[in-house]
Amino acid sequence: MSDSPENQATETQDADDARWADKKRKQKAARDRMLAKKTREKGLLMVHTGKGKGKTTAAMGLAMRAIGNGMKVGIVQFVKGKWETGERQVLEAFPEQIEIKVMGEGFSWDSQDRQRDIAAASAAWEMAKEMIADPDFGLVVLDELNIPLRYDHLDINEVVAGLLAKREDLHVVVTGRNAKDELIEAADMVTDMTMVKHHFRDDVKAQKGIEF
Repeated sequence: MSDSPENQATETQDADDARWADKKRKQKAARDRMLAKKTREKGLLMVHTGKGKGKTTAAMGLAMRAIGNGMKVGIVQFVKGKWETGERQVLEAFPEQIEIKVMGEGFSWDSQDRQRDIAAASAAWEMAKEMIADPDFGLVVLDELNIPLRYDHLDINEVVAGLLAKREDLHVVVTGRNAKDELIEAADMVTDMTMVKHHFRDDVKAQKGIEF
């Protein structure tokens, strides 16, 4: 007499579970082999770009993670100088570990004075170079640096050379849309934030705690 439907269902489930466990064991073994080869440590040059939301948000998350690991963080904001942001207030609660320089003159559409924008970008880049050269910093965030690069307010070759000249153990993250090819080529890691949907398209204004 054949097994009951209940026993057959149990046997099928057991077989499925065994195949799943075997698959996961193989995946773990492959992952362990891959991780065993990752023995080198280095400071990373990271780029957050793309039309989607979250580039600065991700960089500020890295800053918080670095602070949590006892590192000192430098942040230069190239554009968003006029905005009071929630993340800035949180980060400034750790004055011994964070240094934030708000250098921007506001969003690109707020200004019609190209020479002022070039001067602001140059001053921010000088500050960035000081932080990059300071051995106390473990992470430097160059927020919206891609914007003045896009408009040629800074020389891309000079900036890339400065970033590549950083010390070996320093992490640097650059944010902003339209990262130039030269920067993408130089970076160790590039994330392109893709916009699938955005609430601005539905006439929803910037939200406290979400955009700032």
